[in-house]
Amino acid sequence: MDWDDYRYFVAVADAGSLSAAARRLQQSHSTILRRLDKLEAALAVRLFERFQTGYVLTGAGDELLALLAPLAQQLADVERQVGGRDAQLAGTIRLTTTDTLLQALLLPALADFRRAYPGIALQVTVNNSFLNLTRREADVALRPTNTPPDNLVGRKLGRVRTAPYSTVPREPADDWAAYDWIAPDEALAHLAQARWLREHVPPERWVFSADTLVGMAAAVEAGIGAGMLLCLLADARPNLVRLAPPPPELDTDVWLLTHPDLRRVSRIRALTEFLANALAAHPALS
Repeated sequence: MDWDDYRYFVAVADAGSLSAAARRLQQSHSTILRRLDKLEAALAVRLFERFQTGYVLTGAGDELLALLAPLAQQLADVERQVGGRDAQLAGTIRLTTTDTLLQALLLPALADFRRAYPGIALQVTVNNSFLNLTRREADVALRPTNTPPDNLVGRKLGRVRTAPYSTVPREPADDWAAYDWIAPDEALAHLAQARWLREHVPPERWVFSADTLVGMAAAVEAGIGAGMLLCLLADARPNLVRLAPPPPELDTDVWLLTHPDLRRVSRIRALTEFLANALAAHPALS
């Protein structure tokens, strides 16, 4: 059963001719005729009498139209109630980001967004790996990455920088072996900070590890040791001293991403455009 065939039947019955139904459905005359022939063959009954002046329903056609009328109304109700939902600035958006970006960058912008769009609820998931936007585990992702997934669309908002920090600088400040160090643990071993530490600091000087960048910044601020920290986290802590300029090879782009199927949904577009405008000028995204 092809519901489109019934839609073509109803259009011809209402319009009284193939040409009028074709204009209404924006289809060709031959397409309308082919669909009617298909429906009549499937039902093994003649639905219209064909006259030069137009199409007139047979008894079977009248009966079918009466049976379809309630269904047509129900489908119209469904289209009206559900079809426009994505165009409304209401509903829930699932946003995934890292603890670092949420705390240091995102929360003030989300507060402003909620004031501007009170009908949209936000569900934030803090996760240091990409949730699967294809499977709708999230609708929007704000991620630090230099290699965004090919199956997502979005824009680069800027970059975050990383530098060595401590509470008590040594003399000379760049004698890395003179410091105890806060290291990223195995969960963060893929990060550029971990690679830098392996290349510049003897392992015996690694005295503390943490599985989040926020935790590393807190440990450095507590005086446990030095650490390679995101500048947007460390510069907000007045007790920390930057020991050297940020190495360019540790720069990381920040991307605002969504799935291609969602970018025309009004509430998703409202959030992504709002965040892009709010964050692109943020001083931490140099």
